[in-house]
Amino acid sequence: MLERSFRNLAPAKHFPDTFGDQLQRFATSLKRQGYADRTVRQKLRVLTNCGQWMGQLNLAVTKLDDQLLATFLKHRKLPLQNGDPSTLQQFLDHLRRQNVVRTQHLPRDRSPLAQILREYEKHLSLERGLLVNTILQYQSFIRKFLLEHFRGRPFLLTTTKASDISAFVLRHAPSMSVWTTQAMTTAFRSFFRFLSQKGEVRADLAAAVPTVANWRLSTVPRYLAPEEVKRVLKSCDLRTAIGRRNYAILILLARLGLRAGEVVALQLEDINWRAGEILIRGKGLLHDRMPLFADVGEALASYLRRDRPACQTRRVFVRMRAPHRWFAKHSTVSMIVRNSLGRANLHPKLKGAHLLRHSLATSMLHAGATMREIGEVLRHRSPGTTEIYAKVNFDGLRSLAHPWPTGGAQ
Repeated sequence: MLERSFRNLAPAKHFPDTFGDQLQRFATSLKRQGYADRTVRQKLRVLTNCGQWMGQLNLAVTKLDDQLLATFLKHRKLPLQNGDPSTLQQFLDHLRRQNVVRTQHLPRDRSPLAQILREYEKHLSLERGLLVNTILQYQSFIRKFLLEHFRGRPFLLTTTKASDISAFVLRHAPSMSVWTTQAMTTAFRSFFRFLSQKGEVRADLAAAVPTVANWRLSTVPRYLAPEEVKRVLKSCDLRTAIGRRNYAILILLARLGLRAGEVVALQLEDINWRAGEILIRGKGLLHDRMPLFADVGEALASYLRRDRPACQTRRVFVRMRAPHRWFAKHSTVSMIVRNSLGRANLHPKLKGAHLLRHSLATSMLHAGATMREIGEVLRHRSPGTTEIYAKVNFDGLRSLAHPWPTGGAQ
């Protein structure tokens, strides 16, 4: 069916040399990525039009680049449809992968800002050994500070003063959470220590970075009651493929207390069906094995057998719409939790994936589990990390409280 549509849409005699062959290869790759026939046909229409336009101008396919595509979109006769520019860009990327057209290499940014950020990134990666996500977070804070501080003035790091750092933190902290503000100040200390080692600043500005108060165990973990967790799980429509995938994700969070990143990192070979175990790729590149409970295994098996699309990635959870890729961001899992809470008509202050992890720990505590047992399930490396859940045991804390004195002073 698709081949017949391709023949109808692509009169090769009007195309530049090899354009038709590449168009057919592109259509085949789209099918492998899971695009529906209707979507492929829509993409072929705009590409056919582009090929005919190039043929009329006697342009070889090797001449195709971003500028030529922009010219085609400006002068095309057919009305522009949603997705046409992205389709053209997809095809150009395909030609570059096939070495039909040259890959454009953007000129390297040689500005002082870009240079110091590259050196700092190298320092964080090679000397500090930080993970990519941490490096990106640090770089984001530092870039924002430098762009704001040196806007309209020469880029001279030696002119940076302690008051500049404090003013920046005080200006932006009110719009951030305590944890984000702490991450920002940690990045600043790291960056200014790096500058001090290089001799780029005169004073030790790392010591001038203000601290952010966040007293240990000062808050109570947000959590859902067991009945509310069941409502969240029941909010998934198990009649649909997306519903079954999301249910498998939610039950991993609720029953095993996984973090969002651990769900994203889960691979097909991590599930040992015979042993009833699942490998968890945790924080700090640490791996743990956990039991695969029957309800978790059934949810995973249902999704893998019925719904997971055929794709090249080994990640368990992938996009249901083409192109079928694994989740690029951990926030995708939190978004699934947030949407499920809305369908369940639950509106807690904490709406991310960690809410179900806190809920598991709290339900274990109420069932009589010890702090050590909770720490083992949550895979905490330090017992102190688990201590915050002791504050959720209100009955136990109430028994320790002294009665309020009612008599007058003696």
